[in-house]
Amino acid sequence: MKPEEILKKRWGYDTFKPLQKEAIEAALSGRDCLVVLPTGGGKSLCYQLPAAMGKGLVLVVSPLIALMDDQVAAAREAGLAADALHSNLKAGPKKEVYANLNNGTTELLYVSPERLLTGDLYGTIAPRVILAAVDEAHCVSHWGHEFRPEYRRLTEALDLFPKAARMALTATATPIVQEDIRTQLALRSPEILIGHPDRPNLVYRAFPRRDQLKQVLEVVRAHKGEGGIVYAQTRKDVERLAAGLKKDGVSSAPYHAGLNAEDRRKAQDDFVNERLDVIVATIAFGMGIDRSNVRYVVHANTPRSVEHYQQESGRAGRDGLPADCTLFFSAADLATHRWMAKKEMLSAERLRALEKQLRDIGRFAVAPVCRHSQLAGHFSAPYPVEPQAEEGCGACDVCLGETRGLSDEEARLTAKKVLSAAWRAEGRYGTGYVVNLLLGRINDRMTANGHDQMKVFGLLKEAGEPAVRSWIDQLIVQDYLEVTEDNEYPLLRITAGGRALCQDKGTVRLGLPMPPKAGKKKAKVFKKAEKAGLDFQEADRDLFEKLRALRRSVADKAGIPPYVICHDTVLIEMASTKPQTPEALLAIKGMGDKRVQKYGQLFLDAIAGRLELPQS
Repeated sequence: MKPEEILKKRWGYDTFKPLQKEAIEAALSGRDCLVVLPTGGGKSLCYQLPAAMGKGLVLVVSPLIALMDDQVAAAREAGLAADALHSNLKAGPKKEVYANLNNGTTELLYVSPERLLTGDLYGTIAPRVILAAVDEAHCVSHWGHEFRPEYRRLTEALDLFPKAARMALTATATPIVQEDIRTQLALRSPEILIGHPDRPNLVYRAFPRRDQLKQVLEVVRAHKGEGGIVYAQTRKDVERLAAGLKKDGVSSAPYHAGLNAEDRRKAQDDFVNERLDVIVATIAFGMGIDRSNVRYVVHANTPRSVEHYQQESGRAGRDGLPADCTLFFSAADLATHRWMAKKEMLSAERLRALEKQLRDIGRFAVAPVCRHSQLAGHFSAPYPVEPQAEEGCGACDVCLGETRGLSDEEARLTAKKVLSAAWRAEGRYGTGYVVNLLLGRINDRMTANGHDQMKVFGLLKEAGEPAVRSWIDQLIVQDYLEVTEDNEYPLLRITAGGRALCQDKGTVRLGLPMPPKAGKKKAKVFKKAEKAGLDFQEADRDLFEKLRALRRSVADKAGIPPYVICHDTVLIEMASTKPQTPEALLAIKGMGDKRVQKYGQLFLDAIAGRLELPQS
């Protein structure tokens, strides 16, 4: 059978997503390739479909042990003979996996890098391996955002399968990381397949942080009953936010490395299986969340890099439907990242990489420039994707008018006022003091210092505290101000670049946030969903929710996550087209033969009203 025929029969799709076919053809011809596709771009199909061709064993190296069993379940739903080997596997299942490998029935094998590097698998699988795929390949790079030392040793293991093609896959890799992946995994004259990183169904927003819990609650309330992830910087932040959400009646749980393994497992299982709406997690801890219908991601603190942000925010809207990604920024977060990095005892090379990453994410968060354009530019991709596209993405706070960029003249004048106050304070006071100086707030300390008599006193009184604090953060990110770290209390100082700007040397960009009311809908995003062929009417919502409840009930009985059975997009098409026959079900994108055989009659009975559906 041709790859297109297998795609339709096993996965229920008529056409490949961009670059999938090229990756599959490279693998089948024995050629190495590097595949960079955004989250939701269908990376797993690039190695799963070659496994379905019946030509040999496909080996997949994955660092996400928590996700492997779900990946195996999803592959089996497509009719593949799939297994996983990792340290969490119990004796019985492990024995079964080895039996399958020994008798040659396994088509797809997931392994952790540590498991592969033990070397004992070689004799069992070497003759059958046609493709060795390395998932999350950015982990091999010092310049990547999730460097794993064991990934640097993978070439030792891959060299044991000299005839197998190599495939490196990741969702996030700048050109320098791409080159590092090629070198470290010793890819041999590889096919380079770089997809566009833009996710048009995601709405990106970045606002200054003022009241963390209140701001997070505003986003969560706007998505009542929907799946969401809230990222925080420290375990303490995670616990505080999770408690605050729970107190507000939100179905939520914390998730961080300090919890015991059972609590982490339960939180993740409950979230993936849709028994929990919100999970609150540390940005430093890899979650391996693969739930397809996450409708929003909130960064309550600034992530460590643009790559982290792209990957973590990318867990929203994997089904292609609209989703919101909101980042609440504070320059203090960048200082915390530096402090945490010192505790990690990073190498000089890693520290240099970290500094660049912190500068980049800071600029992304504060620059009043289209967020989609900035993300594309970070990964050296053009934007807009189509040159003839309308100006502005219509899917970020800047293009939606929720953040206003100050004019060049206005930005320069405002920056000079802020910098003058920092200059006059002579670097002997913290940010709060300089804010009070600019707002004209009199207190004992201010009058004792005589600063209430300065020309800069009250210079930005009309702007208000949120705007002034935001502008200070924006000037820190642009290196016009700095916060010293060599004192007991952090002090705000003007830099050489700031003094030059006061003398009209250099350029500055400043934005003024104007957040919308919670829950405001953005019609343009829904138009983009319609472009993707999603015809979903308000009248079909009730049936859609009932089908979701049925899917969850079936998944619970089978012990697999609901998304493994099918994505929300499949249920939306069912609710709107209301198929009456198995043939009509097969016409729905994402079903495929095996899914129709296993679940088709249940869905048909539910649509026809012959089945009493569980409550959603």
